[in-house]
Amino acid sequence: MSQAKYKRILLKLSGEAISGRADGILDFEFIGKIAQVLKKCVAEGVQVAIIVGAGNIWRGAKGVGMDRCRADSMGMLATVINALGLEDEFNRCGLDAVAMSAVEISEFVELYNAGRAKRYLESGKVVIIGGGTGNPYFTTDTAAVLRAAELEVDAALLAKNIDGVYNADPKKDPNAVRYDELTYREMVDRELHAIDLTAASFCMDNDLTTYLFELRDPENIYRAVTGQRIGTEIHK
Repeated sequence: MSQAKYKRILLKLSGEAISGRADGILDFEFIGKIAQVLKKCVAEGVQVAIIVGAGNIWRGAKGVGMDRCRADSMGMLATVINALGLEDEFNRCGLDAVAMSAVEISEFVELYNAGRAKRYLESGKVVIIGGGTGNPYFTTDTAAVLRAAELEVDAALLAKNIDGVYNADPKKDPNAVRYDELTYREMVDRELHAIDLTAASFCMDNDLTTYLFELRDPENIYRAVTGQRIGTEIHK
């Protein structure tokens, strides 16, 4: 009997969370562990879409005078590199996966289309989406919640390098307190920058539930899918 709380999820993987320990690009051993957890989720009937970031490759060019649109284009292309890497490793691990891109690069990856992505999800494929929103000035967090709304998921899972939302930076303040639950309005009013304001406003307007948790242990994905209390739940 399935333990899953959600039938369809959007999982956001940050570039830093899947980065290699040696070359700083991709840690395929760790990605393989993620694949094994996702296989368990899919076996329980969960449909999985993934948005991937690119902080392991490109973090923009602030302070060097680079054109913002060009810098953001480089970031979107970097997410496609990560999407292809995830697709390859997932398939080698026996997880049926397909990469799509919000920007057209037809020689390398299929163009994202919400209707086609839904059909892939319904057929049991894991859909990995690169290219951000396809537009400059928007973060991968915003791309994640946008795709979550388009794909009509039950929850958006934001897997990061921190185990939840805190009232202060836990790396700087030893007394920082983690929230188990927050509303988007509370997050904005308290100036908590766990996700960017554009993404938070979008979630509030579209009544999306998100969970922010740490990816260090990939089993946290399964724990979130089965409704176990981890990280921070953020809701309207």
